[in-house]
Amino acid sequence: MNSLLCLPVAMLSSQLGELLTQKKLRVTTAESCTGGQIATALCATGDTPEFFGSGFVTFTDEAKSTLLHVSTDTLARWTAVSEQTASEMVQGACAVSHEPVGIAVTGYAGPDGGEDGTPAGTVWFAWALPGEPPITEMRRFSGDCTSVVEQAVKYALAALITLLSR
Repeated sequence: MNSLLCLPVAMLSSQLGELLTQKKLRVTTAESCTGGQIATALCATGDTPEFFGSGFVTFTDEAKSTLLHVSTDTLARWTAVSEQTASEMVQGACAVSHEPVGIAVTGYAGPDGGEDGTPAGTVWFAWALPGEPPITEMRRFSGDCTSVVEQAVKYALAALITLLSR
C-alpha cells in the first residue's frame, strides 16, 4: 500500500473506480473531517455512476446519528472520533445507500484535538466490504489541517484499493 500513497488523489480515485467497476460494485462514503473530499475525488473520475452512488458528510454528532444511524450511546461513550463511531458510520452509510462497499472517516484534522486529549491529526477509518464485518484503523497524521485532510483522503482510497485487491 505504501506505493499507492505516493500517487496523486486523482490517480487513486481512478484506480479505485476501475477496480470497483471490474468487480461490479459501488461504494458509498461517510465523511466527517474530510468534508466530502473523498466523494469529490470519486466524482471527478470518469464513469462515476458505475462505481459511486452517494456520499454523506456528517460533521456533527446529530448528523451522524440522524443520517447514518450512529448510536447516540456510542457517541456519548466513545466520542465521534473513535473506532466504534467509524464502524457505525460505514455500516450506516451502506445500509442507507444500499451499496455493498463503504468508506468512513472521522477525526481531528486540526488545529485542535479532542476535549478528551486526543491529538490533532488523529483519524479513524472504517471500510465495508461485501459479506465482511467492518475493517477499522486509526492513523495519526502530521501537518496543518489541510495536510491532514489530504493525507486522510489518500489513505482511505489507497486502503480500499488494497482491500479490494486481496
